[in-house]
Amino acid sequence: MKLVVQEFLTLDGVSQGPGSPDEDTSDGFTRGGWFVPHLDEEFERLAGTWLGEADALLLGRRTYENFARDWPRMPEHPFAALMNGLPKYVASHSPTGAAWNPVTVLSGDVPARVAEVKRLPGRELQIHGSARLAQSLLAAGLVDTLRLVIAPVVVGRGRRLFPDGGAPAGLRLVGHRTTPGGLSVHTYASAGRPEYGTYGADS
Repeated sequence: MKLVVQEFLTLDGVSQGPGSPDEDTSDGFTRGGWFVPHLDEEFERLAGTWLGEADALLLGRRTYENFARDWPRMPEHPFAALMNGLPKYVASHSPTGAAWNPVTVLSGDVPARVAEVKRLPGRELQIHGSARLAQSLLAAGLVDTLRLVIAPVVVGRGRRLFPDGGAPAGLRLVGHRTTPGGLSVHTYASAGRPEYGTYGADS
């Protein structure tokens, strides 16, 4: 399977708490819910198309527990059948607090376990949110595609998908579109390590 990371970001790179004020208040974060005002029908259709490409989900423990709490309670949502029915893989070094099946816990050497899952037959193994997990797998060279959905808002604080000191990564833009709600959708393919140069230098 191809490992695809899907993340919602602010213009200043924050990925924490896009869906509601109480989604993730760790480290005193009080500015959650910043993505919701920019949702529109076009993005909902696009997200549905992406989810239709998934043969499994890969989640961090916090995201898994939040999804396990919420998705079974929304049977009328157009994504519910897929979200509830897809195989879930959870990267966790401690027991999860929910049984949102079918689920497999990946502990120990998580990048090695994820590499094993990638070798299974299928289309996309999708990471939704789970920014810390995404960071570690990007550093390990396991991410094939990044889908970044950037909202037109600056929140000023919160955890960032690409923090200072993070692993460098080269990317190749393979798709871009905007939605009526102002979301900017960028799709990148992994391109190994980044290249560097000097402007104006002789080739």
